[in-house]
Amino acid sequence: MKNIKINGWPKRTILGFAVVSLVLLISSGFTGCKMATEMPEPPVAKKIPKELTIHGDTRIDDYYWLNERENPEVIVYLTEENEYKDAVMKHTESFQIKLYDEIVGRIKKEEMSVPYKESGYYYYSRYEEGGEYRIYCRRKGTMEAEEEILLNVNEMAEGHDYYSVAGYSVSSNNNLLAFGVDTVSRRKYTIHFKNLKTGEILPDKIPITSGRAAWANDNKTVFYTLKDEETLRSYKILKHVLGTDPSSDKEVFEEKDVTFSTYVSKSKSKKYLFIESSHTLSDECRFLDVNNPDGKFKIIQPREKDLLYDVDHYKDKFYIRTNYKAKNFRLMATPVNKTTKGNWEEVIPHRKDVLLQDFEIFKDFLVVKERKNGLPNLRIMRWDKKGEHYLDFGEETYNASISSSSYYIELNPEIDTPFLRYEYTSLTTPRSVFDYNMNTKEKTLLKQQEVVGDFDSDNYHAERLYATARDGTKVPISLVYRKGLEKNGANPLFLYGYGSYGSIMNASFSSVRLSLLDRGFVYAIAHIRGGQEMGRYWYEEGKLLKKKNTFTDFIDCAEHLVAEKFTNPDKLFAQGGSAGGLLMGAIVNMRPDLFKGVIAAVPFVDVVTTMLDTSIPLTTFEWDEWGDPNKKEYYDYMLSYSPYDNVEAKDYPMMLVTTGLHDSQVQYFEPAKWVAKLRALKTDDNILLLHTNMEAGHGGVSGRFRRYIEYALEYAFMMDLVGINK
Repeated sequence: MKNIKINGWPKRTILGFAVVSLVLLISSGFTGCKMATEMPEPPVAKKIPKELTIHGDTRIDDYYWLNERENPEVIVYLTEENEYKDAVMKHTESFQIKLYDEIVGRIKKEEMSVPYKESGYYYYSRYEEGGEYRIYCRRKGTMEAEEEILLNVNEMAEGHDYYSVAGYSVSSNNNLLAFGVDTVSRRKYTIHFKNLKTGEILPDKIPITSGRAAWANDNKTVFYTLKDEETLRSYKILKHVLGTDPSSDKEVFEEKDVTFSTYVSKSKSKKYLFIESSHTLSDECRFLDVNNPDGKFKIIQPREKDLLYDVDHYKDKFYIRTNYKAKNFRLMATPVNKTTKGNWEEVIPHRKDVLLQDFEIFKDFLVVKERKNGLPNLRIMRWDKKGEHYLDFGEETYNASISSSSYYIELNPEIDTPFLRYEYTSLTTPRSVFDYNMNTKEKTLLKQQEVVGDFDSDNYHAERLYATARDGTKVPISLVYRKGLEKNGANPLFLYGYGSYGSIMNASFSSVRLSLLDRGFVYAIAHIRGGQEMGRYWYEEGKLLKKKNTFTDFIDCAEHLVAEKFTNPDKLFAQGGSAGGLLMGAIVNMRPDLFKGVIAAVPFVDVVTTMLDTSIPLTTFEWDEWGDPNKKEYYDYMLSYSPYDNVEAKDYPMMLVTTGLHDSQVQYFEPAKWVAKLRALKTDDNILLLHTNMEAGHGGVSGRFRRYIEYALEYAFMMDLVGINK
């Protein structure tokens, strides 16, 4: 195909991007009827049987060889799959371009984040028209001062197919900047340093890190996290002094337990450095005075099985959110010189119906984010105990945050202020940033995401439903649609789910999603077990030997939406990414008849083989999430639902499967093997597409607008199935 350029990218590139961003998580499906007479033949992966034996059980994996990343035959196969996807989708090319233009047309091209004040400077980031990346800036003392450009990522990214900046951190004297750069999308960042007074990039470069550095108060010493190059586990904390050779950096701490990872941060008070070792069911935190970088870190509370805690500091105490004798967590305080749990005193007690999710400390106030009935509440409490109150948001389903939602913006970095800054959004309300005066209770809208065009939130309706799961549990569903929609069972509906790691799927706004809603789609989120929407027990009921609740909850939510006449199985689509891709793999094995189309984005589908391979990133760290298959009980249970192991000779729905060659979380060969096995066994003629982004990893492509090429592809895939091509 001729390399024609459209909107600045080659057409082949526009059609090529299909790895889904986990930040937005939107989806699609496909029809085969239009192309039945022209359908190209799909690729066929060769079979090389490999026996995998444990616990006296032998599995035959015909496609195990696809894990050979450097094998030219693997690259050829992935390329053939991409070419097949391009050929099948060729008739939607013009529609994809139309959708892309429509989606990016809603985005304000020149945009600036809400500035936040820290250590005498106002920090913000902005986009310039035509720029794919952020420009990081600050102004001293006032927003009327001269702008200092700290990083222009557009210039830095020139010549790179992928570019990500993370771990943005300024020294206490405001003169030095540390930041991490990843140019491959394997989440292995090289830390760089910049002199903000001279503009010079310092020669110090620290490779294979998590990207973030925590500064000591001497303004020359930083602490950082080193990653294992093979497994990508964050396993060591080292100390670097500017101007010295990073190869001689002193090791401060090594996390030797392969089921833990470790990282370093600074307290909000900026008086202590924290090293936290984290595990699915256990935490251990160490602390050090920022004025003593050569000192020794002290343990706050030694790790114990099933003991989780996180820490911040205020005055002479550490404040600790913990599950100690509190399934839904409680808040404790302890003197900095008596830190073990025998000295902890209760500040906020445990409640069975309320999850204590987050907290922020201010000079006169303590602000707590709680979750009740699946919805977040912000509770403002005075330290002098002269009253408390909650913020009222007035919507049926929504999300509110008090901590930073990204690495480029801080919400509440300073303690000595009466203002709480929070983010608010809902399925109909664009992301909004407010300042709330905790003394006067006055609320000020600082910025709301602008949707370019004729968007009016009053044209859309959001609601919250409850499906009854097969064991009687009530499962929440958040959904949105354009007003005037008839509940006649004839509407296309997109159902998203995740349900792992205790991650909460919040009801948030997406301007991208308007391309679906304005064409008659209903968008829904199934808040299934395995997440933490309804409290800690919600998570525990969807993991380990109860993992199947996640899958059956999703199916039960889908059936409820059909029963309530929002849609029907011939117009019902589903999507999940990563662990949500496991969900997709499970439901197409369990109820393939219920869905017209399924998007499995960077899917974790080869559960047993992956969890037996300790050389793969995240494996040992996640045994407490899925189970350790070296133990027969867990092996048998995981084998009973693992999507790859349960592919059968039967009909499957239309499917689009995406991955990234450099994925650090779910290796590309899992979805590649899964698709190969599906092709060999499924008995239908339904379309099955695999797209491998050869330049990206788990989070998809970098850049502000390029990601929307992915959505245009997916939306065209789905809308073609329901006969929409305008």
